[in-house]
Amino acid sequence: MHLKSISLFNYKNFSEASFEFDAKINCFVGKNGIGKTNVLDAIYQLSYGKSYFNPLAVQNIKHGEDFFVIDGEFIIKDRTEQIVCSLKKNQKKILKRNGKLYEKFSDHIGLIPLVIISPADRDLIVEGSENRRRFIDSVIAQSDAPYLQQLIQYQKILQQRNALLKYFSLNHVFENETLSIYNEQLHHLGHVIFEKRKQFINEFIPIFEKHHADIAGGEEKVQLIYESQLYEKDLFLLLSENIAKDRLLNYTSAGIHKDDLSFEIEGHPIKKFGSQGQQKSFLIALKLAQFEFIKKQCKQKPIILFDDIFDKLDETRVSKIVAMVNKDEFGQLFISDTHSDRTEKIVKLTHQTYKIFNL
Repeated sequence: MHLKSISLFNYKNFSEASFEFDAKINCFVGKNGIGKTNVLDAIYQLSYGKSYFNPLAVQNIKHGEDFFVIDGEFIIKDRTEQIVCSLKKNQKKILKRNGKLYEKFSDHIGLIPLVIISPADRDLIVEGSENRRRFIDSVIAQSDAPYLQQLIQYQKILQQRNALLKYFSLNHVFENETLSIYNEQLHHLGHVIFEKRKQFINEFIPIFEKHHADIAGGEEKVQLIYESQLYEKDLFLLLSENIAKDRLLNYTSAGIHKDDLSFEIEGHPIKKFGSQGQQKSFLIALKLAQFEFIKKQCKQKPIILFDDIFDKLDETRVSKIVAMVNKDEFGQLFISDTHSDRTEKIVKLTHQTYKIFNL
């Protein structure tokens, strides 16, 4: 599987641009702010139907314009697949496959497995639990379409329960029977999601530990710990016990939407006790493990995007990546960097075909 070409119209800083890609390695080089990351984000958007860096879709439209279009041509299992993602102001975003409109974006997830490694990944360590849940969910959803639908349904019911709690508060009423209906639905879906997350983490940890040992030399003990209230009690019981608290807060305080993934080094939170280098090693291992897990589940090599590669990788880490490329562990790679000579020196070491785009 690889991306053959892409065309951008009014996307971020591009009025119009087209690129024909090499099936192995593609490098975007140029000064900061020139648009290297924007091209990578456009490729990401063709895989996930949304931007990696900017969740507000309308802000991806070029200033002064009314729409954007991203048009990509992929080769998947020896077939050509055209994916188009577009947005017009004040309208819904559109995603098409071979000219046919997707009714639900979720139906597209998994067609184009993709992993991005970016300086923005540091948010996984320093920001709130939502980022880490999103990481877990995005990895599982690449190869498990029912999981994504269960997650969407859970969020819908959660919103309805929260709206009901607000209604009770505003109108000074309470109907336990109505609330129990939502509790039962959340309990059922929450249990399925919890079990799938638990299974994923159990399979993912050994892969992560192997990659971290390769990168850091096995000198540090790191841990991924899945934290969930459902380890203690089933969700129906948790929801019942927290009714008084939920009525006070006007939202649901217990459930799988509160799950988290704890990152530790030598038994301590890496956010507080890990150096910048240790945090980088942790994140690289996390993303390489994501790549390997998806590759195994989807039975094809995901596209991998390395954004601002030298911000993320020192010489030692770069050599590890080069070794993986030489062993043909990766499929198609996209790399962004500020120095053309430096980038070309590295990609030559891979002994693979490549293209360099000077922006």
